Amino acid sequence: MPLFFWDSTLLLLIPALLLTIYAQIKVTTTFRKYSQVRSMRGLTGAEGARLMLDSANLKHVGIEVIEGDLTDHYDPRTKVLRLSARVGTSDSLAALGVAAHEAGHALQDAEGYSALRLRGAMVQSATLGSNLGFFLFFLGLIMGGNQTLMAIGILLFALFVIFTLVTLPVEFNASKRALAQLSGHGILAEGEIDGARAVLNAAALTYVAAAVMAIMNLLRLILIRGRG
Repeated sequence: MPLFFWDSTLLLLIPALLLTIYAQIKVTTTFRKYSQVRSMRGLTGAEGARLMLDSANLKHVGIEVIEGDLTDHYDPRTKVLRLSARVGTSDSLAALGVAAHEAGHALQDAEGYSALRLRGAMVQSATLGSNLGFFLFFLGLIMGGNQTLMAIGILLFALFVIFTLVTLPVEFNASKRALAQLSGHGILAEGEIDGARAVLNAAALTYVAAAVMAIMNLLRLILIRGRG
């Protein structure tokens, strides 16, 4: 993030930074709380995800339990759902919520959900924009305020901002699918859904915080260039 120069525009980042900190605390504490609540049916995260996938005729989608802490993700290239150990092997409300969310991405992929496809197509450009955009902007800044380089940097970073915004409907939709599937297939009882929802809402807040931070960073770059 462009914290390499200090001026009044840094004030723009304070609300986004506070939101980011709050989101991280929220997701950590909420997951910890509901990871201690076992589901009545007793299915593990991997078993719940498997039931969701099989019910949607996605038996070809594999499920792997991997190392790491909340490294859970769905890989659309290999059609594999990868769950961290404390999600894949646990029968807690938190684990089932996270596993169902990732299975929701597999459901999106199977039906060709447009936002998921757009996000996938933007991954490389977003990574380039996030890294190279900052570099070019900073290079232009130290070269006496080179407006062309700074403008290119801003445009590249804008690709990353768009990526964070496209990510929001993808994640919200996956959580919506997850909760519907958890309830519809009886993976969680009616009284347990609220626990899974709390975990997914907390996780969603981290994506909102990331988008807000990206937007504020972009605005800051634009303001700095405008003073040149």
